[in-house]
Amino acid sequence: MIFRDRYDAGQKLASRLQHFAGDPNVIVLALPRGGIPVAYEVARALHVPMDVFIVRKLGVPGHEELAMGAIASGAVRVLNRQVVEQLAIPQSLIESVARREEEELHRREQLYRGDLPFPDLHGKTVILIDDGLATGATIRAAAKAARHEGARRIVVAVPVASKETCQEIEAEVDEAICAVTPLGFFAVGQWYEDFRPTSDEDVRELLMKAMKDLRRVA
Repeated sequence: MIFRDRYDAGQKLASRLQHFAGDPNVIVLALPRGGIPVAYEVARALHVPMDVFIVRKLGVPGHEELAMGAIASGAVRVLNRQVVEQLAIPQSLIESVARREEEELHRREQLYRGDLPFPDLHGKTVILIDDGLATGATIRAAAKAARHEGARRIVVAVPVASKETCQEIEAEVDEAICAVTPLGFFAVGQWYEDFRPTSDEDVRELLMKAMKDLRRVA
């Protein structure tokens, strides 16, 4: 299956999440930026609130597409030990990359959320959504941070993922839903006809639309 775009992927993913529809204890948290359009369609279909959860990949210098780990709001850090050990990445380099990504994380928090308080996750079922899973480093950091914030149940939901990564994530959270786990998975973008970048303005606009949609339903 190839999705038309992230909105199409979100609509298809929502059909796998109908058991959460209308549950007042459910909140959708999107990983920006690519996860935002997917999460918007899911939250709209389920009639549950949506917010953004900032996670930054720690890319290997010179090969930034390869994640050696990730950081998330709340000073949470998750390292991909296999990548770190195989490439013999020194701690000093990890710290340097982490400092740079922490600056971007704080910038995006202010840009997307402004003065709005982060939602209370205590006792909630949190559905973490991205546009796909490759290494799973960012979603692991998000899950760890959400658990730290008191979430009762962690659900990871993505339109597409490698089968191996989906199975690994499933063992670490309460539920993992990967709509498609194709053979020959190489990169998330290959499973979308339109995989153009989601802009900061797109993120802000969809967050506002999600809040307005929920108020209309209420």
